[in-house]
Amino acid sequence: MSLYLAIDAGGTNTTCLLADDRTELARTQTGSIKRMRVSAEDASKNLRDAFAEMELAAGVPLRQVDAVCIGTAGETVPLVVEWIRSEIAQAIPDAKLLILGDVEIALDAAFPGSRGVLVLAGTGSNVCGRSSSGRMVRAGGHGPAIADQGSGYWIGREGLRAAFLAKDRDEETMLMPAIAAAWQVNTPEEIVAQAHTVPPPDLSRLSRIVTACAEVGDRVAQSVLRQAGEDLAALAVIVMQKIARIEEEENTCVSGALGVAVAGSILQHVVPVREAMAAALKQFDADIQVCEQAVDPVQGALWRARQIGRS
Repeated sequence: MSLYLAIDAGGTNTTCLLADDRTELARTQTGSIKRMRVSAEDASKNLRDAFAEMELAAGVPLRQVDAVCIGTAGETVPLVVEWIRSEIAQAIPDAKLLILGDVEIALDAAFPGSRGVLVLAGTGSNVCGRSSSGRMVRAGGHGPAIADQGSGYWIGREGLRAAFLAKDRDEETMLMPAIAAAWQVNTPEEIVAQAHTVPPPDLSRLSRIVTACAEVGDRVAQSVLRQAGEDLAALAVIVMQKIARIEEEENTCVSGALGVAVAGSILQHVVPVREAMAAALKQFDADIQVCEQAVDPVQGALWRARQIGRS
């Protein structure tokens, strides 16, 4: 019986899934192994801990694994790819290895090898889609320094900006005192100083504060979440338009609207973002079907691992 290892390397957590041809044998979760977010030492420790826990739970040495698929952000960045190849070669030297983008494994979890669109918004964000002929297209996903629209980082940063804009306008919002409390400071000036420390604070953590303020009716916070959803919808529309052009050029058009699936902690847990995105997509095409239940990206990595293991 062949063994397959699937890994979803998120910005905050890493999910590992071990399975045979039919059954899941063990699942573990550890800290991030994303090399653009954590040090090589921390990433290696997190991965080793996950592997040790998995071997204990499954009662199977990972050296017997036949194929590994890892989904990660930065899959085209040499720093990321070289580190992954080195770590897997040490732990599972004989396995076939496939490295994909985190959004691509999520797409496969929703639409295994078939036509569809996937919007991912967690710590970061990304959108991808697949045409009826199998061509992949993308939008967004350029990292927090450039965009990552609708992500946890974006929501945290925009919440911070919105708090100061509200202050300048003499507009009431709970965001400023809530952020001050989270950062254990007392004044807006101290928040400014904290925001500009080196290294800077993890702004993605402020997304929880923005969400909490929105839930109790803070209009400034609600507008941030609404914009997050609308920005994600705009990226999804770009992907859908690219797919439409490809299918028209290839004469492979398929009747009916594209299905849109979602993944990531923001779209899974922050309902106003998901609802705002769905509403904006409905304005683009009333027939679009947005899956309300977030997919489990590691299942897409497992599907891929089984494909390459059997090839």
